[in-house]
Amino acid sequence: MKLQKENEVSLNQEAYEDVFQPVTQWLTFLLGEQKYAVKVLQVQEVLRYTPITPVPGAPFEVVGIINLRGNVVTVVDVRMKFGMPAQEVTDLTRIMMMDVQGYIIGCMVDSVTEVIDLNDNEVESAPDVSNSGNSVFIQGIANIENELHILVNLDKLLTEEELEMLGK
Repeated sequence: MKLQKENEVSLNQEAYEDVFQPVTQWLTFLLGEQKYAVKVLQVQEVLRYTPITPVPGAPFEVVGIINLRGNVVTVVDVRMKFGMPAQEVTDLTRIMMMDVQGYIIGCMVDSVTEVIDLNDNEVESAPDVSNSGNSVFIQGIANIENELHILVNLDKLLTEEELEMLGK
């Protein structure tokens, strides 16, 4: 009888853990055919592409600046930051306004797709495949319906020096 009671407690604990796993919402976006995701909590808003004013002497991944309701916001081309070739702007191109370590930065992506919920146990650690340090901003990998999503850690996407320069 005591063994049965312990098994019931164990099963109840497992059921509780299955139901109450910490869940994080992620906004997914595309760069080419690859799916990426950022934490929804860091997304201020998503804008349709708007003309961007180039800034002479800015780092190569900085597309320029936009005026967002009276505030000047720097826009970074995430493709360039990830070492991917540039792509023509389309009707699907979006600028995600992100809170990165207290700075509002625009992140230009090919398209924004959906919001997904991920349990912590659905996130696998990212393999270290780069010797250039570019993989430092990859937080993890999630396999959702047989599609790999690369989870991006925005706090590591830009260095402290880059953030200070872009936030000015």
